[in-house]
Amino acid sequence: MAVSSPDLKAFLLATPFFGGLSDASLDLLVSMLVERNFDAGAIVVAEGDPGRSMFIVHSGELVVSKRADSGRAIPISSLAPGDFFGEMTLIEMQNRSATVVAQNPTVLYELTARELYKCYKADIQAYVMVLLNINRELCRRLRRADNRITELLLNANQ
Repeated sequence: MAVSSPDLKAFLLATPFFGGLSDASLDLLVSMLVERNFDAGAIVVAEGDPGRSMFIVHSGELVVSKRADSGRAIPISSLAPGDFFGEMTLIEMQNRSATVVAQNPTVLYELTARELYKCYKADIQAYVMVLLNINRELCRRLRRADNRITELLLNANQ
């Protein structure tokens, strides 16, 4: 079910995903979100599964993991309120790149590729701002990954 409330709008505006949007654009995007609730231990998305939506964390904590060649799940990051994930599938239309599991009861807001396309048709400026926000976050993640790889290589060579 779609959601809307002043508290939710204030929360979303404070997240990196919705930064810089006008009030009308924010209203449009909020109207496209669907609230999803997950119990502790629930798999929200699974690595390799098809994905055509992204999620904004409203409450709860989640762990992101990748499968190693051995099949073992390796935790690579954690998510908290205000974070978002799944955006890669909206850009590249590929399967999920990781598994995300709720660590405790979690509330997420889902935005599908179909709804994002409707945003493109209705408010091109909002669409561009959302894509810029996604790209900024992807760049931040890439920089963190570069730093982690550098540290791992440094430690392996000592």
